[in-house]
This record gives sequence, C-alpha cells and structure tokens, in this order.
Amino acid sequence: MKKLLATLALALIAPVMLAPAAMAETAQQSKMTTCNKDAAGKKGDERKAFMKECLSNKPAAPAAPVTQQDKMKSCNKDATGKKGDDRKAFMKECLKKDK
Repeated sequence: MKKLLATLALALIAPVMLAPAAMAETAQQSKMTTCNKDAAGKKGDERKAFMKECLSNKPAAPAAPVTQQDKMKSCNKDATGKKGDDRKAFMKECLKKDK
C-alpha cells in the first residue's frame, strides 16, 4: 500500500517538476528557430549550406565600452575650429553623449 501511494504521489508530482525544464527553450533551439526563419525560400544544397553556416556562427562579442579618454579624443577632433564658449558648450554636450 505504501509503495502504491509513493508511486501515485511521484506520478502526480514529477510532471509538475519537469514541466518548466521541458518548456524552456535552450539557446540552440532558439538559434535553430531563428535560422529556420532566415532560411525561408532556400531549398536543397543552398538551404543545407545556409543552415550549417547559420548554426555554426558564434554570437557577436559585445562591443568594448567607450572610455572617457576615447570620448575626449573623438570630441576634440570634432571640435576643431571652435573656440571659447562655443567650444566649451560643444565639448560639454559631446562628452555627455553615449557613443
């Protein structure tokens, strides 16, 4: 009787515990979905080659953050010809921007 209750309890609880893992889409599945959408209209060897290339692509590395020094160089270059208060105002706005 205890084995029956334990089996019944496990049968009721196991699907609930496994459901979120089964429903979660992995990165590979997501990539496959995206590549399939992009391959629309391609057939045969062309599609096969496209899918191979698409699925093997690594995600792009995030761009390196722009340092304050880089901003200063860029803004100084853009401020060529400006003087006095005009240059000061330009530099202030330029350095605020995210590049």
